[in-house]
Amino acid sequence: MASLFHLPSSLTFRKIFHSPIRASHSHSRISVKNENPLPKLSKFSSKTLNFLLSGSLALALSLTGVGIAEGLVGVNKPELLPKEFTSVIDVAGFLSDGQEKRLAQEITDIEKDTGFKLRVLAQNYPDTPGLAIKDFWQVDDRTIVFVADPTFGNILNFNVGATVDLDIPRSFWSRLAGTYGNMFYWKEKGEDASIEAAVMAISSCLREPVGPNNCSEVK
Repeated sequence: MASLFHLPSSLTFRKIFHSPIRASHSHSRISVKNENPLPKLSKFSSKTLNFLLSGSLALALSLTGVGIAEGLVGVNKPELLPKEFTSVIDVAGFLSDGQEKRLAQEITDIEKDTGFKLRVLAQNYPDTPGLAIKDFWQVDDRTIVFVADPTFGNILNFNVGATVDLDIPRSFWSRLAGTYGNMFYWKEKGEDASIEAAVMAISSCLREPVGPNNCSEVK
């Protein structure tokens, strides 16, 4: 299937997987067991945001192939976007108005203090604006796209821009998904609790000085 849209060559996004993949881990970086993995990484880094926004969020994708995700038709429903800009889009109805406002304010503070852009989309696939959020949010290499969707089990899904990927260890996103995104957590406490806890943990992580131990804990 042809790529649904092409990111500028200056952007590199990394899908954070919380499903098992065939890889060895060293210093929170993924090393694929492949004789020549770099072409694969280059190819699929341009596709991962497409799949995230088109709804194939938590399928067991691997860095050596996209599997059944290739067969899914992308979703693009700009009519589900709000009339005015907001950093939090809740088409699933998980959040109250008060929660949305608090999260939007926290996200504003994060961007002001760190320069990173966090964007939150709560959805139940296939009811999602999908690819339309790319332009709506002006996604770039300093953007974290956080999609909360319980359809496939773990509710927390992340795509991070290249600049974010340089500063934040990938292991943080996996641990965050494992802590607040697992089915036991959100079914007991609610989808809204998972979303709020994840945003606050991301906020804490982004404010830590970059170093060998930054974001070592999910707070």
